[in-house]
Amino acid sequence: MKRKIFLSVLAVAATFSLQSCLDYDVPGDEMNSDQSQLANDFQGNIDQINYRIKPTQENFEAAYKEVFPYLGSCKTAQYCLRGGKNGEVPGAHAYQRQYGLGTDCYANYMTIPHRDFMYGTWTSTYSNSNDFNGDPRGSYTMVKNGLIPVLNHPQIDSIPEVKAINLLYYCISAQEMADISGPFTYVEDKKNIENPSVYNTVEDIYKGIVQNLDTIVACLRYHETRPNWYKERVRDILMSFNETNRDLISGYTGMTTYIKLANSLKLRMAMHIVKRNPALAQKWAEEAVRDGVVESIEEQSGLYPTVSGFGHPMVTIIESWGDSRISASFESLLMSLDHPYTKYLIKKNSNEITNKKTGAVLPANKKIVGIRSGTLVGDGQSYGQNQRQAYSGIDREYLNDAPLYLVKFAEVDFLRAEGALRGWNMGGSAQFFYERGIRNAYLDEPEYVNEYNDLVDAYMQREQPVAYVQQDPMGDGADWPSVTKIGVKWNEADSKETKLEKIITQKYIALFPLSTEAWTELRRTGYPKCFPVLNTNDGDGSIPQGELIRRVPWQSTDPIEIQNINNTGITALGGPDLQATRLWWDVDAPNF
Repeated sequence: MKRKIFLSVLAVAATFSLQSCLDYDVPGDEMNSDQSQLANDFQGNIDQINYRIKPTQENFEAAYKEVFPYLGSCKTAQYCLRGGKNGEVPGAHAYQRQYGLGTDCYANYMTIPHRDFMYGTWTSTYSNSNDFNGDPRGSYTMVKNGLIPVLNHPQIDSIPEVKAINLLYYCISAQEMADISGPFTYVEDKKNIENPSVYNTVEDIYKGIVQNLDTIVACLRYHETRPNWYKERVRDILMSFNETNRDLISGYTGMTTYIKLANSLKLRMAMHIVKRNPALAQKWAEEAVRDGVVESIEEQSGLYPTVSGFGHPMVTIIESWGDSRISASFESLLMSLDHPYTKYLIKKNSNEITNKKTGAVLPANKKIVGIRSGTLVGDGQSYGQNQRQAYSGIDREYLNDAPLYLVKFAEVDFLRAEGALRGWNMGGSAQFFYERGIRNAYLDEPEYVNEYNDLVDAYMQREQPVAYVQQDPMGDGADWPSVTKIGVKWNEADSKETKLEKIITQKYIALFPLSTEAWTELRRTGYPKCFPVLNTNDGDGSIPQGELIRRVPWQSTDPIEIQNINNTGITALGGPDLQATRLWWDVDAPNF
């Protein structure tokens, strides 16, 4: 049993001087009405960062005093990236609406064991209702509303590094927003237009984000030329208002983590577009690696429970609410590969499960068992009402302190492995990055991965999958033989397609539970192989039986927004507002 002992954020804060921030009253994360009105008046140029300016200390302090009342909302925006709201750290309610009721299921990581919720009825995996499907976009809106007033503030250009880093957070949210539903009012959002109406294409959004990332990196690199007083003041601001790295625990690392986050996001986006525009994808990827991507676990970025003082929201969703269980596809994949998670992270059935057809009883704590995606689940958030509550969840011992990553070291290595497989200059071989990615793919905090490290060497030597048949213990449907036909060990003699399947399969496991990105990889490559989704007609009727959802429809009920969608959204999307409509980068074509 592991023991987790961390310095609390308060203890760290007590040893770190924030004298420069004590000249002003620290505001709450919520803006008052006067601030909101003032924010609406800010319409600066987000895309331009004048990082070569040479401010005096007097000018810097004057600008900081003007910008300061809005910086609390920037911290709020960071929380909102991963399930926060109302100025709070990530919590179960917002996290569930952002991930659990949608992309966790679309990625085939998780599914939901019951249908009755206080705010609606969730009938199966592809239920299509604004009661459940609207909040990934709501998360983007909260991030935007927290960041845009700062990014458009007339004084922010006097502290360009703060502008650049907060623009980076906006880029992360915008990329995820574009990958969930597709086009949105990206350009007008950045200009702080009060009633945006023009939807931009995913292609334009992607190119706009990458242009921003290049400017951000240039700005943060220029920071090294600044005088010491300037660097110290920027340090004070970042240590007060930024919580997406381990600086509050491990010590300030300057601009390095932010630079590598920006370049790693660019690398991620490059791979997304590889089937749409391979030449541009290669250009972006090679530039990102050249300029510096994440190279160690200390350079990963995310929201850390041990930094910000919260438990992983999935613990409450799974254990307290009974609202989530692993999917049969995830079960079968992990069991077929004999993955280390099957030994310690994924729990066995928590209680007896009775087969409705034969009466056979699966004893408690007997095996890992997931729910088949698309199952028409019944009512009941307790085991007494619904035996699906006994299906497998995630062990809180390992989940509770797991980081909520923005970009993970292992993900970057798997991106580089794919790039190298495609013949790009990634700074190493596909095998090197693939194997290093597996070694750093664990869910937990880096200091507490003894279980994973004890098992990973044997795991990496597995040449063939374990013969496995997924069986539903309640007797719903026939037995399903595993669709995983690959092993883990790298084999240079494998075809490019098999190598890609291995890379994406291990990347998918490493990403868990970042379902937005895992779902994107499923759509982009078709890997890992998953079981067919049942009852796809429970969605909007556009998805063929067994197929994968391609996007979350807008399905707005607001008359003005409906008009905007009809005027510009549908054209920007290039297809109807349906679950089956592919996004710009989601090309129905071979991987090579």
